[in-house]
Amino acid sequence: MFKHILLILLLFISHTLTAKPVLTIYTTSSFAADWGPGPAIKKSFEQQCQCNVNILGIEDGATLLNRLRIEGTRTKADIILGLDNNLLATAQKTNLFREHHSDLSALTLPKKWENPYFVPYDYGYFSFIYNKENLTSPPTSMKDMVENQKLKIIYQDPRTSSVGLGLLLWIEKIYGTQSSLAWQTLAKHTVTVTKGWSEAYGLFLKGEADLVLSYTTSPAYHLIDEKDDRYQAAKFNEGHYLQIETAGIVKSSQQPKLADQFIRFMLTPEFQRHIATKNWMYPVIDVSLPIQFNQLIRVDTPLEFSSEKIAQQRRNWIKVWQNAAH
Repeated sequence: MFKHILLILLLFISHTLTAKPVLTIYTTSSFAADWGPGPAIKKSFEQQCQCNVNILGIEDGATLLNRLRIEGTRTKADIILGLDNNLLATAQKTNLFREHHSDLSALTLPKKWENPYFVPYDYGYFSFIYNKENLTSPPTSMKDMVENQKLKIIYQDPRTSSVGLGLLLWIEKIYGTQSSLAWQTLAKHTVTVTKGWSEAYGLFLKGEADLVLSYTTSPAYHLIDEKDDRYQAAKFNEGHYLQIETAGIVKSSQQPKLADQFIRFMLTPEFQRHIATKNWMYPVIDVSLPIQFNQLIRVDTPLEFSSEKIAQQRRNWIKVWQNAAH
């Protein structure tokens, strides 16, 4: 009996000593999807970390932050990957993240990055996508799109979608105190407002609208994966709103060294080479892009609010949208 107990104990100890540590990453559903960059990045990092990576997809960046708020210090997440530049001040106020202390000298963003809590892993610009065979004269400005009642529009809810929040900020940046009037005008030819990006883009591809809110890089997917050049991004002369997606280390992480290692890994070619053709965004370090990216529109005027300004005004701006667009 004693030998039997001793054998079980030895087996347990042996398993405990050989079991690999687990790094848990909460991220967006698109990043974690089979067609997203998550699976390839997981495999690549596991080969060098001697660990297991658990990637949990949780819809959108806004939903990610809400999930973390609910779980608080009880969260199992070590890293939150998918919060964008528009949510960072709000995220920092949760006091659930710690500083990353990473070397950011390799970054090639369109702006200087100084946030001590969050590290960028991709960036892009919001845009409205159209099918050039169905819409031969796309709008050349936000004003054109908002005022042209013949255009059928689909976009995402700014309360549940980081893409929808991007449009909220884009319109606020262009219209300012006149944003309520812009939303009222746009509402007259909006087909629907969806909870997230996938639903909106799916409806657009089915022909339900002339334009859908997405990214200037979205046509690259159609060009590369489908060999289809029908889908184009409308270039607006007022400029396009900038989105930078980031990752942060949760303060209560049980794997702080692994979390640090992963954040450093994000800024290597092994990670970044998956961004352009799996996340359909721009990488944040100097890596080669597919030639099809040369066909995308160039953004000459990036638009952005500070995350502090957004944290202060977000609720008010959403109320303006709710009152005007419904």
